[in-house]
Amino acid sequence: MAPRVVTVEADGGSRGNPGPSGYGAVVRDSETGEVLAERSESLGTATNNVAEYQGLIAGLTAAAELGAAEVDVRMDSKLVVEQMCGRWQIKHPGLRPLAAQAAGLVGRFAAVRFAWIPRDQNRHADALANAAMDAAAGRPPSTGVAAPAVGSDRATAPVVGSDPATAPASWEPRPTFTATRLILVRHGETEYTEQRRYSGRGDVPLSEKGRAQVRETATRVAALAPTVAAVLSSPLSRCTATAAAIAGALGDVPVRTEDDLIECDFGQWEGRTFAEVREGWPGEMDAWLASPRVAPPGGESFTHVAERAHRVVAGLLTAYPGETVVLVSHVSPIKLVLRDALAAGDGFLHRLFLDAAGISVLDMWPDGGVAVRTVNDTSHLAAL
Repeated sequence: MAPRVVTVEADGGSRGNPGPSGYGAVVRDSETGEVLAERSESLGTATNNVAEYQGLIAGLTAAAELGAAEVDVRMDSKLVVEQMCGRWQIKHPGLRPLAAQAAGLVGRFAAVRFAWIPRDQNRHADALANAAMDAAAGRPPSTGVAAPAVGSDRATAPVVGSDPATAPASWEPRPTFTATRLILVRHGETEYTEQRRYSGRGDVPLSEKGRAQVRETATRVAALAPTVAAVLSSPLSRCTATAAAIAGALGDVPVRTEDDLIECDFGQWEGRTFAEVREGWPGEMDAWLASPRVAPPGGESFTHVAERAHRVVAGLLTAYPGETVVLVSHVSPIKLVLRDALAAGDGFLHRLFLDAAGISVLDMWPDGGVAVRTVNDTSHLAAL
């Protein structure tokens, strides 16, 4: 059985920068720590950063081959970690194709989390990388954990913000790439929305107020993005009606329904209020609030919803690079997209409130950069 969550430890370096180079990557079962795969290769003459990116690519490729759903990446290269998280700009042209390749691999998983670790916590991958460097230099393999490669930046990785030339630059323009803009719209109000009832797969139509909200939302979206490549919608009528109004305001852009944008299946909690669920299923409610992996009785976990939403986003980045796309969906899928875009924890899901007909906007670059522009904008509904 394929592990759901794995840890990728990756490293790379060169003896000379540029010089004889190589990388190493280890994939572990995140629960047991068991080594599931090792990858290492000599790269000939290259720089430290190129080798580090190649190590990341090899580790993610191995994780995908194992069928993992989620990946925790641990590297002692602050540069690679910060660039993949979108906090540092990729200024060197030789790294941009590698970052784009790594970002493409990230899109194959439900979630990928990046973390910087000290070099002494990355010994296994470091040893593999040093052996590959030895081979590239025509030397016998090193024994034990080798010293840092000559010219390596691993021992002197800059602290975030310590060097203006390499400081985080998420606010700076990315001249090489054009972002794909996602406009996330929650459907208009329904009877269940007003009564604060769990509304999952039940096809509850828009209320009269919801239809008024949709008209204002359509006007607002058209003002935000006069040119839209596509409008995607959950198949439920409260979303398709919202999407149709938006498409009409944009000049009759075709609406495509996407099953993966449907709301979470709340199972036995469908149509019930929070208080009713708390009274009838107190233990199940506590477990559900504590972990996104837990599903309501007879329903669907947020982890599974996240996998669906991630597939949609990854597909849009491939199909509509540099364009604007509108997604009309529900609370859970939109929250999960925003959680991952903001690199937030799971507690985010129960702390963020999304109003009916609220609009969120985010930009996503092919090098892995993300900029969340707006969350739950309801200014267009002020007069209602």
